[in-house]
Amino acid sequence: MTHPLSTSAIDPSIEQQRQQFPTLTQKSYFNYGGQGPMPVSALKAVQEAHCYMQQAGPFSSEVYQWVTRESQQLRTALAAELGVPVETMTITEDVSIGCNIALWGLDWKAGDHLLLSDCEHPGIVAAAYEIGRRFGVEVSTCPLMATLNQGDPVAVIAEHLRPSTRMLAISHILWNTGQVLPLAAIMQLCHSAAEPVRVMVDAAQSVGMMPLDLDAWDVDFYAFTGHKWLCGPAGVGGLYVSQAAREQLHPTFIGWRGITKNAAGNPTGWQPDGSRYEIATSDYALYPSLRAAIETHQQWGNATDRYQRILQLSELLWQRLSTVNWITCLRATPPESGLVSFQIKDFRGRVHDQLVRFLEQQGFLLRTILDPDCVRACVHYLTTEEEIDRLLEMIAQFESNL
Repeated sequence: MTHPLSTSAIDPSIEQQRQQFPTLTQKSYFNYGGQGPMPVSALKAVQEAHCYMQQAGPFSSEVYQWVTRESQQLRTALAAELGVPVETMTITEDVSIGCNIALWGLDWKAGDHLLLSDCEHPGIVAAAYEIGRRFGVEVSTCPLMATLNQGDPVAVIAEHLRPSTRMLAISHILWNTGQVLPLAAIMQLCHSAAEPVRVMVDAAQSVGMMPLDLDAWDVDFYAFTGHKWLCGPAGVGGLYVSQAAREQLHPTFIGWRGITKNAAGNPTGWQPDGSRYEIATSDYALYPSLRAAIETHQQWGNATDRYQRILQLSELLWQRLSTVNWITCLRATPPESGLVSFQIKDFRGRVHDQLVRFLEQQGFLLRTILDPDCVRACVHYLTTEEEIDRLLEMIAQFESNL
C-alpha cells in the first residue's frame, strides 16, 4: 500500500509544530530512535520545576506533596499512551532499567530457559548472560532478523520455545531493522504453552511512534523511555507490568518509594501497584517535562494520526533510497515503522561511518548500526518531505566525492 505525499509544500500545521522544537530549526533530524529533540514546553517545564523546588525547599512537606502529585500525573499520562490502567505503571529512568526490573525479578532456578531474539540491544543481551551465569539459566537466541522480508517470526519463536522456557525477551520494534513484531500473536503463543511463558518487551522504539493497546494484547512487561519518540528529557521512562504478571515479579532494587510501612516506619511489604518497583529519590523535575512533551504531540494529533504520517514518510524515504543504484534498503517492502535502515553496496571499509559523518557536517543527523552493518534513518511525524528530498541530495553528493 502506498502513501502519497505532496512534496511541493510543507503542511502549515507541521511547520507550526516544528517551530516548538529548537533543534528542528537548526538541523535535519533523522535520529529519533536514538534521542528525540525536546520541545520548548518540555525545556521550560524542567527549569520551572527546578526553580520551584529550590524556592520551596527541596526537602519540604510542600515539595513532597508536589512530587506525589507529579508522579501520579505522569503515571496517568504514560498509562494513557500505552492504553493500560494507571496502577500497572512504574516510573523508571530508561528502557534498560525497566528491562532489568523484569529480567531480574523472576524467581530463576537452575535449568530454566531464557529466550532472546538475535536483534536485541547489547545491554539486554549482557543482562541475560549474567542471569545465566549467576543462576544457571540457559540462554539462547532465535533468528528473527531473517524474517524481515520473509518468514513468520511467531513460527520461529515457537520452534525455539522449550518446556523449561520461563521468559521470552524481545523488542516490539527491532531497533536495527525497524521490523514490527506481531506482539498480540506472540503473547498468545507464549501464554498458551503448557507452562505459560512470560514475555518481556523492549519498547524503546514503539512508545511514541505507534498506537498501543497492551491490555488487549495481553502483554506482561513493557519497558520504554521518554527521550526517544516522545521527545522528552533523558532520564525518565516507564515500565508496564500487567496485573497478572505483577504477583510473579519481585522487586530487585528496593527503596522507600516501593514499600509500605507501619506506624513506626518499618517496612511491611510492597506497594500494591506499579510503584513497588520504584526505588528512591529521582530527578522529579523531569516528570512535568515529559508530560509537557506528550501534550505537545497531542496538540498535533492522536497516536494513530502520528503513526500514519510516520508510515507515509518512511515509505517515501524508502522509495527514494530504493531508486539509488548503489544503496540497498534492508526491507524489500515499505517499512512498518519510522526506522529505515539501508546499506551502501560495493564499497569497502567503514563507508557507513563516513557517510554519517559527512551528513552530520551538512546538518543531517543519522546513525550507524553494527549488526547488520547499515545506516539507520528515523522519520517522525515531525519530519518533512523537503527534508527527505534534501537528504537524498546530500547522499548523492557523498557518492560523487568517493
